[in-house]
Amino acid sequence: MMLIARRAFPKATVTNDRFHVHKLYYDAIDELRISLRWMARDIENEEIERCRKAGIPYVPFRYDNGDTRKQLLARAKYILTKHASKWTKSQRWRADIIFEFYPELKRAYDLAMDLTDIFNQKVDKDTARLNLARWYNKVDEMDGGQFRTVTETFRNHYDTILNYFINRSTNAGAESFNAKVKAFRSQFRGVTDIPFFLFRLSKLCA
Repeated sequence: MMLIARRAFPKATVTNDRFHVHKLYYDAIDELRISLRWMARDIENEEIERCRKAGIPYVPFRYDNGDTRKQLLARAKYILTKHASKWTKSQRWRADIIFEFYPELKRAYDLAMDLTDIFNQKVDKDTARLNLARWYNKVDEMDGGQFRTVTETFRNHYDTILNYFINRSTNAGAESFNAKVKAFRSQFRGVTDIPFFLFRLSKLCA
């Protein structure tokens, strides 16, 4: 896509959308959450096996909010992508437990919020470059290959990510228009006459 943009619009400033940047980091957090959930499964299976050998019924461990280990990590998915100000009371309780027992998730979540703060600051490109460099250093200190992949990907697209801070441009308008085109197309259950479809589209949306 970047190659197409550079060839078709040679004078345009190519920008990586900030929401795609956020998604990449949140995907890494989710991989960490899933790996911890697999570990919780292993612990549970070992406990079940011990109870079976001892001939006693298995009673799963539960945290103060009633979640088992697996449930806690399964229900953490959306908590880790929301700002703390948007948590409900039960989500805040669950988050406190998650961060107490899984400090690596707390650190990853705090860095996600730091990244959001960097993009929300109305600063110039050079200041943003310094802020992101400091953020990269913190992420590099974390364990886990998924986070190293994030920082390497960010560095490979450093300039286009920083171009956001020139005009704070996003592709929200393009995404909105694309959704309208898809909705318009779905009304006809497909398109056979492409020129007429483009003509109708230009009349409705141009």
